[in-house]
Amino acid sequence: MHTDTIFFSGHTGQIECAIDYPDTTPKGWALCLHPHPLFKGTNTNKVITTLSRACVAHGLVTLRPNFRGVGQSAGEFDKAHGETLDMVTLIQQFLAQYPEFSHQPWILGGFSFGTAVAAQLYAELQDHAITLPQKLILMGVGVWRYAYREVKLPEDVFIVHGEKDDVIPLVDAYEWLKDREVPITVIPNATHFFHGKLVILKHLLQQQLRLAI
Repeated sequence: MHTDTIFFSGHTGQIECAIDYPDTTPKGWALCLHPHPLFKGTNTNKVITTLSRACVAHGLVTLRPNFRGVGQSAGEFDKAHGETLDMVTLIQQFLAQYPEFSHQPWILGGFSFGTAVAAQLYAELQDHAITLPQKLILMGVGVWRYAYREVKLPEDVFIVHGEKDDVIPLVDAYEWLKDREVPITVIPNATHFFHGKLVILKHLLQQQLRLAI
């Protein structure tokens, strides 16, 4: 694996993005969205890099953008609304610059605040006639905290949460999902950042990727 930095144009200026390349010919791509920008969330977060490494090991070129105001990305925090629209633009630009990926499968994943962007991005993609990802992955889910639009989750969405999440209580995730026909995977004794549980998380992600692509 090797990593480069590339820049896209968002609605308030540039979007800094790490791009991770597998050592083999790519068979698709992935977009990994980091946690809350105002609480030190960046594209180098350990949960996001765990997802990225699983994707790269599976043969996917992986994008890890920094949201508004993080790193060299322009703008200010916009409660997931602006960040989501930026990601629509990023995807459009990425596929225009790398047309070879236009007809390849892809994965969309987010952690914590990134789940709010990922889930709402999934909905926005349908409005923009962009091909939907093969798999939507939500880790430490907190979509409802920054929801600006209705979200309909795909039946095969993969949601994973820590039993002892100290930022987004598991009971809140259960409440959000109670009227939705999707399951949730709980890692026993795991906290929000999956401290000491990243190996388990990576194994779960690898299983999902094998099923998806």
